[in-house]
Amino acid sequence: MLTVRNLKLLQTTRNILFIMTDTHESKYFSHSPSVTRSQLLRTGSSFQKCSKESNDAIKTLKRKVKKEKIEIKYETDTSYDNVGGIKKEKWEPSTWRDQLKNIHEMRKNRDAPVDSMGCDVISDVTAKPEVYRYQVLLSLMLSSQTRDQVTSAAMSRLREHGCTIDNILKTDDQKLGQLIYPVGFWKRKVEYIKKTSQTLLDQYNGDIPKTVEDLCKLTGVGPKMAYLVMKCAWNEIQGIGVDTHVHRISNRLGWHQKPTKQPEDTRKSLEDWLPRELWSEINHLLVGFGQQTCLPVYPKCSVCLNKQICPYGRSYKSPKKSPKKLPKTEIKKEEPV
Repeated sequence: MLTVRNLKLLQTTRNILFIMTDTHESKYFSHSPSVTRSQLLRTGSSFQKCSKESNDAIKTLKRKVKKEKIEIKYETDTSYDNVGGIKKEKWEPSTWRDQLKNIHEMRKNRDAPVDSMGCDVISDVTAKPEVYRYQVLLSLMLSSQTRDQVTSAAMSRLREHGCTIDNILKTDDQKLGQLIYPVGFWKRKVEYIKKTSQTLLDQYNGDIPKTVEDLCKLTGVGPKMAYLVMKCAWNEIQGIGVDTHVHRISNRLGWHQKPTKQPEDTRKSLEDWLPRELWSEINHLLVGFGQQTCLPVYPKCSVCLNKQICPYGRSYKSPKKSPKKLPKTEIKKEEPV
């Protein structure tokens, strides 16, 4: 950079050039002898000195600019680490796009139980908004450890009985148990439904909470239910609802850097790499796929389009079915004549 001294020299240089070129107005070139020869000589020597120092300063700047190299770096697809804001490479499964495309193809008919008996389908869409949201919450509470067919039948009986907060609180435990039986852990769920309904009436003015955090505070409601309630009842996507199907299938497909053991670990792992625009569909898609093809026991890997790109499918060997035993025939003894 130019120093203060060099800047002053450059200013002096400009002043001298102005004086030497302006012959009409400058007193140095007027007819009146107001400037002596010695003054002009001193001015000329100063000009030469200033010019020399200015040129040296400019040359120094040029040398410095030449030495500095500009390096352009292009960012790769990275994400910030939780500790210290350090960037790390974003991991994702190598074949997940092809796997997801194949699952879409296998689910194109939308004829799995979840498609006709999901929590948003078996709730009364014609009811008041707060009543509909309450039914969505109840249907998810009933669905835990229960087949969709059983949950749908229980919700149908509840709606016929009157599935509102006030009516459920007026219903005695024995009657409520009869209405929801035979859902899994029905006795415990009777207790959960009563406590949760009372909380909604006392703290939320007869509606349901609008955040995952508050939903998880309700008795009998976990993260999976909370994220699905936010999607189906409030139409907000705040996370991925991970149930047994999503947990099982995502591990079979190799969608985690390390196999996950808990659904909550599965959710966090999926949300780390799965594009956010796919969060709303992934639960519904994988649940139906798990009900029809990727079964918990005896999965239908032989007809799965992902057989060659699924780690589980490549190694899976369907068990040999044992031949059916022929029924024993009774040999009647001939009676003597």
